[in-house]
Amino acid sequence: MKKIIVFLVGLLLISGCSDVLDVKDLSNYNPDNVWNDIKLTEACLTNLYPGVLGGWPRDGGNADECLGIMGPDAIQVNNASMKFWPYATIRNINLLLQQIETGTLSQAEKDPIIGQALFLRAFLYFKMIMYHGGVPIVREPQSLTDDLMVSRNSTAECFDFIVSDLDDAARRLPVRYTGGDYGRIDQCAVAAFKGRVLLFKASPQFNPGNYYDNSYWTEAFNATKAAYDLLTANGYGLVDNYTDVFETERHQEAVLAVVYTNPSKTNGRGEDAVRPLSESKNATGGDQPAWNFAEAFPMKDGRKIGESSKYAYDVQTYWLNRDPRFDQTIVYNGSVYELSARAGRRQYTVPNIAASMDAFGYNIQGEWHARTGLYTKKGMQEELNVAQVTLNDVDWLEIRFAEVMFNYAEAANEKGDRQAGYDVLTAIRRRAGIEPGDDNLYGLQPGMSREEMRTALMDEKRIEFCFEGKRFWDLRRHRLLHNYLNGMHKYGILASLKDHITLEEAMTKAQTFDLLPEDFKYEAVDTRFQNPNSPDAMSTPESYYFFPIHNDEIQNNANLEQNKDWGGNFDPALR
Repeated sequence: MKKIIVFLVGLLLISGCSDVLDVKDLSNYNPDNVWNDIKLTEACLTNLYPGVLGGWPRDGGNADECLGIMGPDAIQVNNASMKFWPYATIRNINLLLQQIETGTLSQAEKDPIIGQALFLRAFLYFKMIMYHGGVPIVREPQSLTDDLMVSRNSTAECFDFIVSDLDDAARRLPVRYTGGDYGRIDQCAVAAFKGRVLLFKASPQFNPGNYYDNSYWTEAFNATKAAYDLLTANGYGLVDNYTDVFETERHQEAVLAVVYTNPSKTNGRGEDAVRPLSESKNATGGDQPAWNFAEAFPMKDGRKIGESSKYAYDVQTYWLNRDPRFDQTIVYNGSVYELSARAGRRQYTVPNIAASMDAFGYNIQGEWHARTGLYTKKGMQEELNVAQVTLNDVDWLEIRFAEVMFNYAEAANEKGDRQAGYDVLTAIRRRAGIEPGDDNLYGLQPGMSREEMRTALMDEKRIEFCFEGKRFWDLRRHRLLHNYLNGMHKYGILASLKDHITLEEAMTKAQTFDLLPEDFKYEAVDTRFQNPNSPDAMSTPESYYFFPIHNDEIQNNANLEQNKDWGGNFDPALR
């Protein structure tokens, strides 16, 4: 029984859930009653959530969204990059699943707890196979002294295990949690996540011999459509305003939210690491949009830059007449960015006009600043001042309804239903504020083929979900890393004053935020100039479709095989 108390005390003290659990002296609590007490059992479950579901990701630099070059040696068998091996957390989940059956709680009390724990276990296993392919399936809690000398299960067995856990979870959970239970896993979250899982299972990543005509696409279609139908029937839908998705809470697009509350749990966005340094507290550099990505936003009529007959595109006025999500997402030189609740505040990125720490230029005060000339405002609480910047407490949406829509459209397209793709894309673009056009297609090409629709969905998702941790994994899932990213250079947008404006005049105007974007001229430049010693191009070889298991794990377990392409014989693909 001692290990149960250690498990409970450790979990409960780590995240402190006094609102859920009111036990004055847990260390003296009778272990025979642990699994007989609904408060203690729910507290164990509550404290498993943070070890599984996190906050906003910041891995956009691995793709074509953000500043950052993944060099040729970024991923190795002996470093921590792209490794995921959460068996300590899985052990805690398994312990709960085992021990709850020894208590006297009613089945009606047990079921929602078991269902949520099964989902959390499935979530971790899915993330592991996203990284590595098949991994050891461990259903029982191992002793802390065990060597865990287990072999890898096949990738197919792991997918079956995950789906089985999700199906079992769905049978035990209510359809939708609301009120004080908001943020807990319910049937709607399970269905949405199952669609995500089976979309990956069908994908080219796992099926290199048959990208889009393998039998798993039927499973993916059935699951994604079931999720879409269930969520629609239970009141989920798109929020009217795109910015409100990330700056308001408990809305109809939030399928699975990680709840943040000031002061007990804050800074899920990591705002202190994303803001310009002059308005930050600790650091900056996260989620700086690359120029390549900024140019991916279409024009206001939904057409790509250079393809619109209504809105001409010029790099010197690149911010004009763009998809409204551009201004809701991208902070550019001279644009309004009212941080610290400073009305009319503009963000400048030009040396001697911007704060030096925010500037994007050649050699600024002898320092190499890693910048792109762009920042992002997505998910930021602009009203917070510098002292409060880590207090951002807007919820992170691990699953939002727009993803369910895209997953359904993607699977439907591969099964021959192009109309589902048009329905989803027009709904997303309508919400974004793109003009419908005479044909009500919001700039979409009519009569798209299967391949064209696939690309259109990927292009739209790149914009819609930027900085939400989707792009790298979507490219990898479609086996497009080596096509889109390998050898890619990243660019920033360098601003300089127009010739008729003196530096003195500009500095004076900047003090009152009267210096406008059109007072500058612009040039796209390779970001490598900031540090000539850095890699100049992305390196994403085909071996990156499955990452290696850390060599320490291989050496500690003689039964654990390494992936092929990384020195081993294990094939992580399905077919």
